[in-house]
Amino acid sequence: MEAQIITDRQHWDDFVAASVCCNITQSYAWGELAQHVGAIEPLRVGVVDDAGNLCAAMLLLVTRAPILNKIYFYAPRGPVIDNPNSPAMTVLLNFVKAEARKRGAFMLEIEPSVADDDTIWQQALKRIGFRTNLFAKHVRHEWVLDIRPDEKTLLSGMKEKWRYNIRLAGRKGVTVRRGQGQADLDTFYRIYETTSERDQFHINSKAHYEDIMRLYGEGDHAALFLAEYEGQAIAGTIVLTFGRWSWYMFGASSNEQRERMPNHLLQWTGMQWAKEHGCWYYNFRGIPDVLEEGQELWGVYVFKRGFGGYPMRSLETHDLVYNPLLYEAYRKLLDVKRWRDEQRRKKSVAVHA
Repeated sequence: MEAQIITDRQHWDDFVAASVCCNITQSYAWGELAQHVGAIEPLRVGVVDDAGNLCAAMLLLVTRAPILNKIYFYAPRGPVIDNPNSPAMTVLLNFVKAEARKRGAFMLEIEPSVADDDTIWQQALKRIGFRTNLFAKHVRHEWVLDIRPDEKTLLSGMKEKWRYNIRLAGRKGVTVRRGQGQADLDTFYRIYETTSERDQFHINSKAHYEDIMRLYGEGDHAALFLAEYEGQAIAGTIVLTFGRWSWYMFGASSNEQRERMPNHLLQWTGMQWAKEHGCWYYNFRGIPDVLEEGQELWGVYVFKRGFGGYPMRSLETHDLVYNPLLYEAYRKLLDVKRWRDEQRRKKSVAVHA
């Protein structure tokens, strides 16, 4: 077997989609979003066996560390390999190390799509030389719903109020339609800007969402849904699918007509669409790391939990160090950032108390 840069999109996606480590952020198209997430370029490294079949893959985002202005590699929810003790893992990491040497990268940072209690992965990464890093880029704790049961069973698994709100939205004149074209995306983004201002979270430029819809719209792996009342859009969602998984990626809601519960109907519509496309799981994405009232994202968690499902926590971030001096400087900068973020959070809590 040998490692190489993979340029065959279908070959890559077929392998990643079928893996137990499947994640949308390791799909081929995700690398084309590199510029929107602060990366310089993508590297798609795969290991092929003697028959030409992929047996390991890792989408790397070549990233420049702020202040240090030095390069490192980041694998969002990678690598994709069913057995971390496989010889393919060694071949993969040796190739990546050689690429790091060429580019002057000081580390490889990975966040595998693996459960945090997976001792096989934990031991394998420790044996290889990875170090744990508490500062995660990708939210580790997510809420997931198994959507394989029939719709009646799914509805019965929701909290009664959530079933009621789904029906209520329809009775109160809310309709949901699938968005098409630039005008509908413009409408979604306008509402999304309102949501970010109200709930105080960062969103990317409109071009980011345009590219997502363009890249994943091919093959019908992306859907924009708009909830409308009397002809006016009042909320929207973007849902992506890949393999057996679907993700509620982005949600937007206006400040008006919120009592008509458009978001409940939107989520139900997204689940139905994902189910129709052969998905087994609907990932609501981020929830608080600690499930205690008062935590950041607590309200979001309560909303997602009402639809049924279970929490899924991924393995913590792991770093493979190539340049110890630069890496130590990087970790110190992360400590400073973590302290500043905590002070900012405490200040925000005090202001809204």
